Amino acid sequence: MSTPGRIDQQEDRLSIAGDWVLAHYRHLRGQVERSAAAEFGGAVSLEDLGELDTAGAALLVELLGAARLEALASEAAYLPEERRALLETVARAMGATRSPEPPPSRPIRDFLARTGQVVEALWHQQRLLMGFIGMTLVTILRLLPRPHRWRFTALVVHLHQTGLNAVPIVALLTFLVGAVVAFLGATVLEEFGATIYTVDLVAYSFLREFGVLLAAILLAGRTASAFTAQIGSMKANEEIDAIRTQGLSPMELLVVPRVLALMISLPLLTFIGMMSGIMGGAVVCAVSLDIPFSQFFIILERDIPLQHFLVGMVKAPVFAFLIAVVGCLEGFKVSGSAQSVGEHTTSSVVQAIFIVILMNALAALFFMEMGW
Repeated sequence: MSTPGRIDQQEDRLSIAGDWVLAHYRHLRGQVERSAAAEFGGAVSLEDLGELDTAGAALLVELLGAARLEALASEAAYLPEERRALLETVARAMGATRSPEPPPSRPIRDFLARTGQVVEALWHQQRLLMGFIGMTLVTILRLLPRPHRWRFTALVVHLHQTGLNAVPIVALLTFLVGAVVAFLGATVLEEFGATIYTVDLVAYSFLREFGVLLAAILLAGRTASAFTAQIGSMKANEEIDAIRTQGLSPMELLVVPRVLALMISLPLLTFIGMMSGIMGGAVVCAVSLDIPFSQFFIILERDIPLQHFLVGMVKAPVFAFLIAVVGCLEGFKVSGSAQSVGEHTTSSVVQAIFIVILMNALAALFFMEMGW
């Protein structure tokens, strides 16, 4: 019957006895943790050591230290050769194991390295985006003369999801923003006795900028994330591989209907946003500035040229194309796990909003320089 190992410690002698094997590991572990043998300076004896395996040898290393146990094993001629070899091997292996040293702190070098990695990742991402835009345009141009390959059912479904379902939130948000713009404009213009120009402020801001920008940002958060999640889930479930196996093109089946649906939906939502924002401003003017609706729309017709409406509408298809392409591309980049779907969904929203704001700023500078 196996005898559990024990540690017999006297004033000038420490004796290791019994069987130091895996079967008694829990009992031996408790003894090792309670013992102060590592600080014992007297003689250590292994004469009463019974059975031994790798687990017991590792505990003896923790108890006595790797160097001390290796020296004891080499001098213990009374032990069988196989136990001496086991003790020396385990002690030598555990003594050579060291905790990894922390890397030296180099703040400037680390900052430059991280900056380079970010720039390289951004450049790689932009290359992928430009390539995907090219693939999308080529696919659309190839499908135009082939009406029998158009996906009308998918187009209608995505029109319903991206366009009709988004009307309430776009109308409500632009109405409230229009009211806020009118209120703030009236507060500032009142000091100059020019509150009547609040009508022009609301009309200019929503026809040129806020109508299309707010609708595009809402779709960037609402629709781009949906595109990424849908395509990413298909990628994770290997449905896209199944589509390719059947001889179908994922670009034709998944990307083109979404892009075209968003390019149709966003101009319509932009028009709704423009009208809702102007109505919000008209309500504030009627309530706070005593400008009735009839006078508001007379001033609007008299002072606001048609070109401002066209400037806002021209930007809508471009923004829609970029939002849809970014959402679909991030979906194809999903690696196959749920965590990857969440990460790329977040990335698509951030990228789409950033691109929309950047392109809107560039368009504003361009139209200003052109005098439009």
